[in-house]
Amino acid sequence: MSSDEVLRSLREFVAERDWAQFHTPASLARSIVIESAELLEHFQWDEEHDRQAVLDELADVATYALLLADALEADLDEVVLAKLERTKAKYPVEKARGRSTKYDQLQD
Repeated sequence: MSSDEVLRSLREFVAERDWAQFHTPASLARSIVIESAELLEHFQWDEEHDRQAVLDELADVATYALLLADALEADLDEVVLAKLERTKAKYPVEKARGRSTKYDQLQD
């Protein structure tokens, strides 16, 4: 998911500015929420959107997610794949295919 080059570039960017001191897990989590809200704002009233502006906000969300994983010394690929396996168990294909029903409401 995230290349070593991207993480290396983010670490370098942060180090050059001496920003690591501000990057606690809590502050990074808050930043993810803030940037997510800015992403959502592009879809507030309809589905029309400025693609580049949306991609810029998406990059901000991903950047903070990568920095949070790094601060937690977690491999984001491993975290995502482990969560996917748990989610697969909650949403078996035979019950969930084509449905948006929450896992605890799925019927046989």
